[in-house]
Amino acid sequence: MTFRTLQSALLTLIVATANWPLPTLSAAQTKTLTGAELALYNGKDRGQILLEGAKKEGQVTFYTSNTWMAGHVSEEFGKKYPFIKTQVWRSDSKELLKRLTDEMAAGRFIADVVETSPDYMALLVAANAFQEVFSPELGPYDDSVKFKGKNGYLHWTSRELYISLGFNTKIIPPAEAPKTMKDLLDPKWKGKMSIAGTTTGTQWIGAIVETFGREFLEKIASQDINVQNISGAALSQLVASGEVPLSPTIFNSNIAVAKQKGAPVEWRPIDPVIATTGTSGMVVKAPNPHAALLFLDYLHSKEGQQAVLKGGLSSARNDIGSLEQKFKKLYIEGRYPPEELEKKFNEWEGYKRRLFISKR
Repeated sequence: MTFRTLQSALLTLIVATANWPLPTLSAAQTKTLTGAELALYNGKDRGQILLEGAKKEGQVTFYTSNTWMAGHVSEEFGKKYPFIKTQVWRSDSKELLKRLTDEMAAGRFIADVVETSPDYMALLVAANAFQEVFSPELGPYDDSVKFKGKNGYLHWTSRELYISLGFNTKIIPPAEAPKTMKDLLDPKWKGKMSIAGTTTGTQWIGAIVETFGREFLEKIASQDINVQNISGAALSQLVASGEVPLSPTIFNSNIAVAKQKGAPVEWRPIDPVIATTGTSGMVVKAPNPHAALLFLDYLHSKEGQQAVLKGGLSSARNDIGSLEQKFKKLYIEGRYPPEELEKKFNEWEGYKRRLFISKR
């Protein structure tokens, strides 16, 4: 090929490509977003940006107080995003609060996402522990289970458990079991009921006082209810064995698991049904912000919540769950600020000691 021929070919190529469309870049791609900007970003390319960023980060660190969330749900996230290693640290809410606040005080930011009960999350909010976020998975949740900041959301419900009536069907046929709280006042249940002596029982006492008043609580206490100094989960095992015929302080998840194993038990929601929840949020200055937001999206998505349901837990999403879960719920943990809630718990503990324990 002569020089003139080559020159002509190049000229033809330049003319031909002059009208090719140039690749367009989104606002997010033309500059580096800070963690705070990324958390609130709502562009159409958000998902792509999170995926690409998470691949570079390669991991997410998750602090939770729930065993099922720490195990199965985190593992399912890892299966969906195998390029992200999920580092999990699980402990009770009190220890989780201490660990995270100690780390923040020392200027160490290790956790990306935190999940625990809303009363402890409120304490973390007061400590400015959370980054406000946007998520496309906020829509299917009622405002009552979302905690809003100035520009986005600080945390929202990722799991629910319900406390109400559990009973042994060999001892009490379902047709004869109580259907309302007032049914518990029937003389035939005197001496046959137990409540958990832990926080579960205290919450139940608080729910009675808040809903029906102190006088009604005294009437229930006159039914010679036994206070078992064990957890709601352990108490459900006594219901399954028949040692305790019925208890109004039983978690629906424990009954669901017991039924899967063939136990003769049933769970019935009677007003007020106490909803205990876990909420999730992104930690401020999270070291892996792309992976953190991807994890939050998954956790609150329909797919993620289905993984939650497999553990006998329940979901606050409006488009998931069974009809049996569509009952009136009392979110007693989120009803008061942390300081006031602590005073209320002390008050309800006092009722438990005076009306239920001292009388026996």
